[in-house]
Amino acid sequence: MKNNQTIIIVGGGSAGWMSAAALSNAFGATKKIVLIESDAIGTVGVGEATIPAVKSFNKLLGIDEAEFLKVTQGTFKLGIQFENWGAQGDAYMHPFGLVGKDSWMANFQHFWLKAKRMGLAKSYFDYSLNIRTAKSNKFFIDPNSGVDYAYHFDAGLYAAYLRKYSEARGVVRIEGMIDKVQTRSENGFIESLTLQSGEVIKGDIFVDCSGFRALLIEHTLHTGFEDWSHWLPCDRAVAVQTESVGEPIPYTRSIAHRSGWQWRIPLQHRVGNGLVYCSRYSSDEDAKKLLLENLEGTVKTEPRLIKFRTGRAIKQWNKNCIAIGLASGFLEPLESTSLHLIQTGVVRLIRMFPGDAINQSEIDEYNRQSQFEYERIRDFIILHYHVTQRTDSPFWNYCRTMSIPETLARKIQVYKNTTSVFKEQDELFHEGSWQQVMLGQGITPQDYHPVVDKLSDEELVRLMSSIESEHDQRLMQFPGHQQFITHYCKALAP
Repeated sequence: MKNNQTIIIVGGGSAGWMSAAALSNAFGATKKIVLIESDAIGTVGVGEATIPAVKSFNKLLGIDEAEFLKVTQGTFKLGIQFENWGAQGDAYMHPFGLVGKDSWMANFQHFWLKAKRMGLAKSYFDYSLNIRTAKSNKFFIDPNSGVDYAYHFDAGLYAAYLRKYSEARGVVRIEGMIDKVQTRSENGFIESLTLQSGEVIKGDIFVDCSGFRALLIEHTLHTGFEDWSHWLPCDRAVAVQTESVGEPIPYTRSIAHRSGWQWRIPLQHRVGNGLVYCSRYSSDEDAKKLLLENLEGTVKTEPRLIKFRTGRAIKQWNKNCIAIGLASGFLEPLESTSLHLIQTGVVRLIRMFPGDAINQSEIDEYNRQSQFEYERIRDFIILHYHVTQRTDSPFWNYCRTMSIPETLARKIQVYKNTTSVFKEQDELFHEGSWQQVMLGQGITPQDYHPVVDKLSDEELVRLMSSIESEHDQRLMQFPGHQQFITHYCKALAP
């Protein structure tokens, strides 16, 4: 069976074609891979902002970066700017890359906190080269600069690019509506899919990329869903595209409103916009009106309403079915993790892919890792809503006063007491990310690490000024963001 297994992927879009591309790259001709795509499954189409890990995924596939960005109309992303989250009128950026300089004993924020209290330092965020580069609207790829980056791109064009990649490696695409799912009577495993045309498609492993519909993992196998809407109450989004009104900026904007938040994602040929909101506090019409009143540039598309529920499938691998993408769960795109969860889901599947038989131990380990990943990302997103001083609406009052997971409460308390955040196992967001959001939204830590006192005042001043000086020299060498795009990956006119 090892070299004769058939993998059936249900659904296209980013999840389906990322799965097909990774699986075909990993297994080549040793597996038969079939992808069933239909308009009935559809795609959400809002996953246009990414985090740096996507570079590893593309590298794994052997994708040329410049070619990929040309095809997907992509731009570069150095971080996310959060506006009105801590308090109305406030703004801070969660950047990629390091802030300042860490030591093995204590991270930079400890040195900064003492210097700030003594009047010897600027804002913590002034010591991020990523932020200074973003605010200067510059960009350059230099692995030695300390700048880390991700992308903004058209998710539909990315899926089409990966379809071409996958089909060139033997993936068979079938267009059709699934009419029936047949399971085996002896163990409940999925045996085959019957299309409306009457064609029967048999498989050994089924990858559910059917989006919110969750055709296999939930409608067929009744796996169950863990609802997190009491912690993440936003349940709808309205999305629209606009014409660009200027050069693209190298960061995503997240702008908090009275009952949710708005995204702005600049591509080469347009801007992606949307409003995520809670239907308990805003009607669909009011949300649409608010979004349209806060756009820049001519509207290119009709506003599209998307309904969702935050949470995850209780088991993302059940029997011989693995859910990838929205079928496995949903966490709103506040920190651009949607495509990352597709990436880690399919890479985890490849690493644990069954041989002659599916072992329950593999399933359990896959589900344990998936649960841990989802829960820690969940906590990070809840943090943005809960740590706020906003009192201007019922929505923010609820978020500010709601109970939160114990894992998150512990992280916040440790940071308040010690200025430290400790990464657990292989969770996605590192210590710096947690630090930046908590500090950016108004948590003032109580004390710094005692090792900082080893430095004299003069040494502390030299540390701070040396970081600024190094960043100044780097910035002088970086071209403008648009200038770099034009030279490196300019796309053809759409």
